[in-house]
Amino acid sequence: MRHGINEVKRLKTIAVAALTGAMMLLLCACAGSERQQEIEEMSRSYAVPPEKQLIVYTSHKEEVYLPIIREFEERTGIWVELHTGGTTQMFSEVKEASKEGRCDIMFGGGIESYEAQKELFQPYKPQEVEYLDPDYVDDEGYWTPFTELPIVFVYNKKLVSYSEVPTTWQELFDSKWKGQIAFADPDNSGTSYTILSTMEQLFKEEPQSLVPRFYEQLDGRILPSSGQIIPEVSDGTFLIGITLEETARKAVGLYDDISMLYPEDGTSAVPDGCAMVKKAPHSYNAGRFIDFVVSYDTQRYALENFYRRSARVDVGSNRGNTENFIKFDVERSAREEEEVFSLWNAIAGQEGE
Repeated sequence: MRHGINEVKRLKTIAVAALTGAMMLLLCACAGSERQQEIEEMSRSYAVPPEKQLIVYTSHKEEVYLPIIREFEERTGIWVELHTGGTTQMFSEVKEASKEGRCDIMFGGGIESYEAQKELFQPYKPQEVEYLDPDYVDDEGYWTPFTELPIVFVYNKKLVSYSEVPTTWQELFDSKWKGQIAFADPDNSGTSYTILSTMEQLFKEEPQSLVPRFYEQLDGRILPSSGQIIPEVSDGTFLIGITLEETARKAVGLYDDISMLYPEDGTSAVPDGCAMVKKAPHSYNAGRFIDFVVSYDTQRYALENFYRRSARVDVGSNRGNTENFIKFDVERSAREEEEVFSLWNAIAGQEGE
């Protein structure tokens, strides 16, 4: 990816000088006072002009968002203010920030979550929308797909033989796997909600049946974050896990006891998304960011460096292995989201009593 390094260095030099000057003036005037927030706000406004600012809330891991943000800053000279956290947390924070015009972009989290909360976003159609996978383009433009993320199984191949490992979603419900499935709390993991929704659609099962049935199979052993799935399968705390293809492929290269498989009865490949927030204070720059994340260069970079499948139809060969993917109903998943979380939290609350 190309780099506009000189422009970024120039802006950073100006920013540091202005920041230092502004803080010295304020500290002299009100030393010992409780005006740190005012100092920070004034320093920020001096450092970067509004037309060079963008506020991004992201649930991506640092290894994904950091190179993308850096490259965007270098190419455009736009300074990005970042807020990071889990998908559920970020959507909640975006909701509050948008009321006061303090957020431009939500980046990360499954598109079903964007569909369920469309009221947070304003439509934007990317410049190269015609190159995006038509199965995952919102006709109204409220959200834009970033990369497509198949759901796969992982297992500890030193503890589970290939002949024993469950190869279908149905086999996960065998009694011998009860309490042995690594799965993250949906309240902290957007992927976990996608997994639940995938099972509902595969089994043609309603949430009120599937959610308690699967929760029982987990036997109350719920991980607080999806980042723990691979380590805890690797160390034998759990024998199998459900995670993203991206995560599993990385793990296979890093852990000699981890193997992965695609469920034989089908799986989903739902994209994560990106969207412009209502009342975005830097809407023009927000549009430039969305264009950037679905551009050919960025999508190619994601495919080659993140083990992710491009949302573009003209990028790379890693769009293979699609014959066993279901046609995921995004609108159904969005409709059921509130019910699923309500059921899950009700069961978890009873277990905790």
